[in-house]
Order: sequence, then structure tokens, then C-alpha cells
Amino acid sequence: MSDLHEPTTDLRGRLARAPKVVLHDHLDGGLRASTLLELADEIGHELPESTPEALAAWVQRQADSGSLAAFLEPFSHTTAVLQTPHALERVARESVLDLAADGVVVMESRFAPELSTAGGLSIEEVLDAVLAGLHAGAAEAADAGRPIRVGAIVCAMRQADRSLEAARAALSRRDAGVVGFDIAGLEIGFPATDHADAFALLRENLLPFTVHAGEAVGPESVAQALAVGASRLGHGVRVLEDVTVGGDDASARPHLGRVASYVRDRQVPLEVCPRSNTQTGTSPSIAGHQVTALRDLGFTITLSSDDRLWTGTTLTDEMVLLAEEAGWGWDDFRQVTLDALDAAFIGQDERMALLEHVVLPGWAD
Repeated sequence: MSDLHEPTTDLRGRLARAPKVVLHDHLDGGLRASTLLELADEIGHELPESTPEALAAWVQRQADSGSLAAFLEPFSHTTAVLQTPHALERVARESVLDLAADGVVVMESRFAPELSTAGGLSIEEVLDAVLAGLHAGAAEAADAGRPIRVGAIVCAMRQADRSLEAARAALSRRDAGVVGFDIAGLEIGFPATDHADAFALLRENLLPFTVHAGEAVGPESVAQALAVGASRLGHGVRVLEDVTVGGDDASARPHLGRVASYVRDRQVPLEVCPRSNTQTGTSPSIAGHQVTALRDLGFTITLSSDDRLWTGTTLTDEMVLLAEEAGWGWDDFRQVTLDALDAAFIGQDERMALLEHVVLPGWAD
């Protein structure tokens, strides 16, 4: 942990300016509240609030309620408006601009195209609209002096049966901006191994993938994700349940079980989203979040903000929360940024160029 102690206002300013890497950002969870209102008005979809401020506050109340049903309810509204190329392209473009404004220089935007096919679009048409928006946002950000490297991660829903279709679509657009694959949705009762055919196809064609695991379910879910070949773990923090502390002997070293040992020893990156984890009950609080113990045990940590409309945070905000409530410092955030860049689904030449010319200079003391 860093020895740097400085007023939070000073640290926030430094973190806001520092180049950051986001690996876990859901497109349908990061809409601007104002955009959600406008898109809903265009199609006559009724929302629970009529101003951006009130709507954002409502979404965050739902997320903080402790009820899974309440947490999921706002997604019915974001999914309802993301059924046309216009809406998908707009939301994707704005997401890039919002992250670039927070100093993000590498972003991977994930979304489940199957959720935007209710209006008649194919998965491929959804992909094309989102990719067009991501590219437009990156060009606009670069013109504004905030260059950002953008990639798309195609998600399939764990509780559905379209993962093989989604994997094929992802492979068909890998030269157009798709950089990886994921499964999301209900973790309980829907193991990653249910989608073995999709993961086999991805492995055969060398497209990397991450898997949501270790969020709603513990080490057994992480083991399933590893078994299908996940390169990273979405959240993953409940792998800590496979670590046993020394009981009454405070000097005893923690014992890592087989799953925890595999993840740590092979440095499988964890895509940790602190604020979101407290909303879903995965973590008790920021102060008691598993990420600090995992960091101290030598796991590879990356930080993201998951569903930004739900969390009401940016990546800078997530870092400040960890600084204020869990004692993290500048050196910690520098390390997780370097680890995130190393874990990003980009080529090594581009990674090294970003490291040398953008990331390291931006995180210099």
C-alpha cells in the first residue's frame, strides 16, 4: 500500500487527471439519465421519473435497496429504449465520451446484443450499431484532445440459450472492434459450463473471454469459469471464501485453497467493481470489501465501475472511495492501472506503446 497521504481533494484531482483503464463497463447500465429520458420519450415508454436528476436518484435508490428485484427493475427501462440502431449508436458514443472525460484511455464496453433484438434487429445488426457508436465516440474524444482506445465485449445471458449465436457474431466482427466475449446475468443456477459449446468455439478461434463469476456465487462459480478457459473474472471477489486465515494464531499465514491458489498463482485478473459489489450484497461495505484483502494476498486486481447509472460513480469516484474508506493510496491505484492495461484485450505492441507514452508518464509521482 502507498505511503502517500494527502487530502482527499488533492488525491481526487490527481486521480481524475491520471490515465485509467476500464475493463468492466456495461453499456445498458451506463446510460446518461437525460438520454434515457429522451429515448423513452421517442418511443412512448413510461419512466418512473420525468427529470434527469430524479431519474438518476430513483435508479440509485433501486440499486441500494438490497432487493435483487428492485436492483434489476431499471434494466427493463434501459433495455426497452435500446431496440433501434439510432439508440444503440447514441448510447455507445456517449459512453465513450463520458469515460474519456474521466481520464480513461482504454475502455472495453460490454453488452448483450440479444437483449436488443425484441424490436426485430438481429444480433449482428445490434453489434454493428454499437460498434459504429463506439468508433464515433472515440473519434470525437480524440478530436477533443482525449484519445481513448475502445473495444467491445459481446455478452451472452447465462439464463438464455443464445451464447453460441452470440459467440459466432462476436467472431464475425472481431476485425471491426470486438475484442472479447463474456457471459452475464443470473449466476445462481446457471453455471458457465452450460455454455461450453460457445467457449469451445471461442478457444478454437483464439478470441479471449472473461466470465462473470464469484459475484453471486463463491469459489465453485470461479472454478467453473476457469474450467471453460476464462482469461479474466468479472468481479471474482468471492474467491476470497477459498482463503482460510490462521484461526487463533495471528502470525499464521493465510491458507489458499485450490481455486484461490489457481487464480493468484496464475495471476488471473479480477475485474472488481467496488460500489456495485456493495449494492448487490457481494461485499459488506467499501471498508470491508474483499478487494483490499485480495490485494494484500497478491491477487491481480483491476478496478471498474460496472453500471455507472446504478452506482452513480466514475472510476475516479471508485478510487476515491477506496482511498477514503479502505486506506488505498496513489501507488495502489497506479498498480491496478498497470495490471488492467496488461489484462486488456489488445495487442502487445499497442499495449507497450500505451504504457510508454500514456500510462507511465501519467502515473509518475
